[in-house]
Amino acid sequence: MVDLKNEPQSPIDAHGIIGDMRSAALVNDQGSIDFFCWPEFDSPSIFCALLDSPEAGTFQLTPDLPNARREQIYLPDTNVLQTRWLSDAAVVEITDLLAVSEDVDDLPLLIRRVRVVGGTATFHLRCAVRHDYARAQTHAEIVDQGVLFSAQGQPGLRLAGSHPLTLDEHAATASFTLAQDESAEFVLGGQDDPRVTNACTELYLERTLKFWRSWIGQSNYRGRWREMVNRSALALKLLTSRKHGAIIAAATFGLPETPGGERNWDYRYTWIRDASFTVYAFMRLGFVEEANAYMRWLKGRVSDCCGQTVKINILYGIDGRQKLPETTLDHLSGHGGAQPVRVGNEAFDQVQLDIYGELMDAVYLVNKYGEAISHEGWKHTVEVVDQVCEIWNRQDVGIWEMRGEQHHFLHSRLMCWVALDRAIRLASKRSLPAPFARWDQTRQAIYADIWSNFWNEERGHFVQHIGSTALDGSMLLMPLVRFVAATDPRWLSTLEAIQKSLVRDGMVYRYRNDDSQIDGLQGTEGAFAACSFWYVECLARAGQVEKAHLEFEQLLRYANPLGLYAEEFDSQARHLGNTPQALSHLALISAATFLDRKLSGAKTVWQP
Repeated sequence: MVDLKNEPQSPIDAHGIIGDMRSAALVNDQGSIDFFCWPEFDSPSIFCALLDSPEAGTFQLTPDLPNARREQIYLPDTNVLQTRWLSDAAVVEITDLLAVSEDVDDLPLLIRRVRVVGGTATFHLRCAVRHDYARAQTHAEIVDQGVLFSAQGQPGLRLAGSHPLTLDEHAATASFTLAQDESAEFVLGGQDDPRVTNACTELYLERTLKFWRSWIGQSNYRGRWREMVNRSALALKLLTSRKHGAIIAAATFGLPETPGGERNWDYRYTWIRDASFTVYAFMRLGFVEEANAYMRWLKGRVSDCCGQTVKINILYGIDGRQKLPETTLDHLSGHGGAQPVRVGNEAFDQVQLDIYGELMDAVYLVNKYGEAISHEGWKHTVEVVDQVCEIWNRQDVGIWEMRGEQHHFLHSRLMCWVALDRAIRLASKRSLPAPFARWDQTRQAIYADIWSNFWNEERGHFVQHIGSTALDGSMLLMPLVRFVAATDPRWLSTLEAIQKSLVRDGMVYRYRNDDSQIDGLQGTEGAFAACSFWYVECLARAGQVEKAHLEFEQLLRYANPLGLYAEEFDSQARHLGNTPQALSHLALISAATFLDRKLSGAKTVWQP
């Protein structure tokens, strides 16, 4: 008999993700949905066993096949997930999806379909909805068409199925046996949603498969790593909001960057930086509409209802809200005991000057490959770039959102240079009016400042911030944004120093903080997946193509069995941090695209 109530936490990399571009859920390789925020990406969770125990909310559906081999696959070219059990007694598959609806305002609809491919198997189901991050008291009751889950002040949900449901401690339960070719369906959605019935699951599945396959079919990538690039693109698309056009950094909150430590953040929001990088990835693959939708969302962030330019935050809620107060969920034990579990993110109030560069690079690329910038859009752009001219030489907390002291960070300077450079390029290409003399003078001043104040002659490499001798993984972006030639002797010297200090078996750490505690937090985090892929691209651009190829192949083996990446790797390349992480997947796409061209000898067509 399967003990569902005491199922242990699954590793971060033992999960697939399903989503409908409004919300997302994680399904572990034991057939349990142990993370699901509803009805939006950044809504309170209804299933949160991943950060505590099954009593924090879970939807378990598993066959009684204790010695079976388990595996997970995505139905080809989709975000529809299948978990399979193979044993002497039976072969079983469970297909999970969040139905993609024609109406973007439809509430998320979770569909779970069980099928016995061969033999006979008994199944056990336990659906324990726990509202408001398991803080609310959820009540379950049998209704005419299933089980209703309700809590004061929270949206109600209803579970319907093809087999009878019973109640156990305010959870829906069921046990049933299926023979070969028999199946069962269960649907969870809003309490008044007429689609919560097992009568139309085949139709919803067909529509969802068609949507994902039609979308990925538009990709222009035909290189040797097509399967991994397509999976990364599908993961990025899943992290976009169909309704708003926003792009979230990751689907989860609270997953630790340090096992058992305090580095546990909420990434279910839109960072200007990460979303702008995602735009680059979409544009590389030919997905123009996603980039255009994001720019339309961004327009509402840089100007108010009267069309006046406003201060740009580094991150926002999916609906554009600016305040994301950070709180801790002390009643949750955390993943692997990592506490505190945080929701919200105080970084919304930080100063990070690099966002202007990522923003302007996105504006430049979308104008080049997507929709041309409007008159009003250019007006706001000029005002934003003028702000950069005033603030570029101030201190900030940097790209990694340090919670220690502010500094003059190299990456912040670099991206301020990018902001000026892309604005000048855009104005020149479109013959747009701009204060060229001021902008160019500022661009030159930043260029000179970087070479004068961030190059350490004694060490022979660039440094993380003024007054430091440390290296930083974000330096890998210097040749990628075309600030320095990829074969410049000083850059090659810096790349060699990064290899010696920050690289371990192809995995690149953002920085080493063992002694300085520069980020104001205890413990040492894992290697950063995005930096690792940036490193591959830097090697390829420096002409070290063979080495880049080997490092890239190693990194591909560090994906989970479904081709997904979290934010970081531990020393054994197991996943750490929130998952799937947009920054990891977009960096993979960039590295794969450039490296494939170098290996094939093709000329570069897409240029930033």
